[in-house]
Amino acid sequence: MERTEIKGRKPYNPKGGRPLKKVKRQSQLMVRLTETERFLIEEKAKDAGMKPSAWFRLAAKKAKVLARLKPDDLKHLRTMTGMANNLNQLTHLAHKEGLTFIRQSCKELLLQIDGILKKLGGDDR
Repeated sequence: MERTEIKGRKPYNPKGGRPLKKVKRQSQLMVRLTETERFLIEEKAKDAGMKPSAWFRLAAKKAKVLARLKPDDLKHLRTMTGMANNLNQLTHLAHKEGLTFIRQSCKELLLQIDGILKKLGGDDR
């Protein structure tokens, strides 16, 4: 079968009939959904003026999935939680004693926080 293409149109089929598709989808993926999930997908597709299958393919292409946190990352986040408590205590102390009294402690704490943020953001995910 010979195919010829006209600019901006689907490939021409000389035997007549329906024009050939540029992309032939041959693979299927079965997905189990709850009724709620199915409803949400169908509603979002309807709002976008698309069929659910087309919306699902587009969503899969554009979705950004974040990796789970690694044990080291969790350890760093727990450390930062403790630092947030320290910062809160320093803020209360600054209101009592004045800002110049706790200046050095704040600088040290900010340097520690900066170091941990660099460790967390250092690896490319």
